[in-house]
Amino acid sequence: MKKSVYCGDVKIGGDAPVSIQSMTNTDTADVKASLEQIARLADAGCQIVRLAVPHREAADALKDIKAKSPLPIVADIHFDYRLALAAIESGADKIRINPGNIGSEDGVRQIVALAKERQIPIRVGVNSGSLEADILKKYGKVTAEGLAESALRNAELLERYDFDRIVLSLKSSDVKMNYDAYKIVHEKSDYPLHIGVTEAGTPSRGKIKSAAGIGALLLEGIGDTMRVSLTADPAEEVRFAKELLMATGLRRDHIELISCPTCGRTEVDLEKIVLSVEGQLDRLRKKGIKDLKIAIMGCVVNGPGEAKGADMGVACGKGKGVLFAGGEIIKTVREEDIAESIIEMAEEYEKHTGRTD
Repeated sequence: MKKSVYCGDVKIGGDAPVSIQSMTNTDTADVKASLEQIARLADAGCQIVRLAVPHREAADALKDIKAKSPLPIVADIHFDYRLALAAIESGADKIRINPGNIGSEDGVRQIVALAKERQIPIRVGVNSGSLEADILKKYGKVTAEGLAESALRNAELLERYDFDRIVLSLKSSDVKMNYDAYKIVHEKSDYPLHIGVTEAGTPSRGKIKSAAGIGALLLEGIGDTMRVSLTADPAEEVRFAKELLMATGLRRDHIELISCPTCGRTEVDLEKIVLSVEGQLDRLRKKGIKDLKIAIMGCVVNGPGEAKGADMGVACGKGKGVLFAGGEIIKTVREEDIAESIIEMAEEYEKHTGRTD
């Protein structure tokens, strides 16, 4: 079993479920704006939030942010070990550094000493864009083996000072390289892994790369905490991370909607029905409804089986749909009533089973 650490009250590694992280894009020195964004991230389902600390004003602001944040705080530090010390003094629950660019080894030693005193973890964050010169020279370019070597070597540097509250990450924008690097470290280390595909891009492109890169790792049982990196509102990262955990079977704490791709046998406007149900899921979530699987199927070939296998669903025929709940047929409704009937069934189903917050 992997080692484990705590970031605030969130356990990372060991037998803990995979936790979701994101990173603010506000000026950390702007306490009000940062707290507002953190609150939105928490509402979206984020469990750990990271903030950039590029200067002393940001490090000092962490104290006020920490005092009011609903989430554990991670300070993201580069180049200046003194900023890491200041962030820890301000109450950071965890810090992220790349020992290879943080300065002298004495600086690393001071960071480790203070982190040990405060009993907080350090994430060794290796990135394909900032790999050490000697490793680049050794391999001739950025490689999965080089990323893994950097992560393990920097972990050993922290271990030199009797420190093992370590989380490792080694990210690349190259999905295959990213996957291979994590596989190497997973096999060679027991430290918890923070997984993700860095600089994945816009939501449309970034979600594809993240689904392939992060999803593959999760299906291998690799990863203890994760961030989806998108050029978008950070809350979108959190929402998609939740979807990924659902899709890989690692979570079932919100509503899963499945639907068929349609074919020549479809005799209803299935896309319209699915989009209508999807658009009303927030209505269910706001009532605390979760742990629910809804199937919307377009014909009688796979439809009844899928609908029966879900908590509730519909198998559609010519201008109508047969509604199922708990594997049993409930009733048949007209095409125009299918979407609203499913939402009403979901509310009633949850009321009877008591599966709400």
